[in-house]
Amino acid sequence: MSFVEYSDCIQDGDVAIVYLGHESMTPVKVKRGAQTQTRYGVIRHSTDLIGQRYGSKVTCSKGGWVYVLHPTPELWTVNLPHRTQILYTTDIATITMMLELKPGSVVCESGTGSGSLSHAILRTIAPTGHLHTVEFHQQRSEKVLEEFKEHRVDHLVTVRNQDACKDGFGVTGVADAVFLDIPSPWEAVRHAKAAMKKSGGRVCSFSPCIEQVQKTCEAFSDQGFEDITSIEVLLRVHDVRTVYLPLPDFGPDPSAQIQPDSTITPPQNHASIAVKTTIPPRDVQGHTGYLTFATKPRTQL
Repeated sequence: MSFVEYSDCIQDGDVAIVYLGHESMTPVKVKRGAQTQTRYGVIRHSTDLIGQRYGSKVTCSKGGWVYVLHPTPELWTVNLPHRTQILYTTDIATITMMLELKPGSVVCESGTGSGSLSHAILRTIAPTGHLHTVEFHQQRSEKVLEEFKEHRVDHLVTVRNQDACKDGFGVTGVADAVFLDIPSPWEAVRHAKAAMKKSGGRVCSFSPCIEQVQKTCEAFSDQGFEDITSIEVLLRVHDVRTVYLPLPDFGPDPSAQIQPDSTITPPQNHASIAVKTTIPPRDVQGHTGYLTFATKPRTQL
């Protein structure tokens, strides 16, 4: 099992996602002889998990059942242990696209946090790319490195415990893209520029406050970055429903010829027609943060 390569069957040592429902999932480290308790009963790893295909329906000891899913960055985002505030799939998808990430890309990231974005980046840049991620907090950096090893992506990532605002990313002139998620991103802009290739690249900064965005945009401009843009991504999930609309009654056909001795049939109740429609949400998920993007020109050294 790897977060960047799909496996057919569950093996000893894998991390699997136990799916009880759309709002109830949990990651499980599969270990021979171990057990996992759920509200439907016990899951025995040796007999119920190891050797089974991912996506299988597993019956628990109380007769209820769960699905066992292969881990993905999206599933990990909604199940990971929160050590910090994290980025969710809506922002992650925009960041991945706007930074123009692809297999083979080299990316610098600060800070690593709980590793939500890191896992998505690693899947995108695999199998030949590399992520250089910097985390200021020592215990968080040690924990995320442990998770990378457990998820078998540690060969794609280098974790450094340092302050990106003072010490940079530990590399120079290698990055295709840089991501900043720190309280004072404007203090790390010069280090981001130094880490990027001479041929240029893209940079993104995530900040919850508009005052942070203003200072970061000024720093990007002072360092010679171009195409500076700030956006906010708000997700609106429309509810698809089936509604029934009555067919209109236009009365008798005036062009039809009526025989003198014919009986006029009284109008019948017209049937309804089923149509699909979407209902916009009454409540919209609130503000998460602003994404500020900029481009380092090719001519910049």
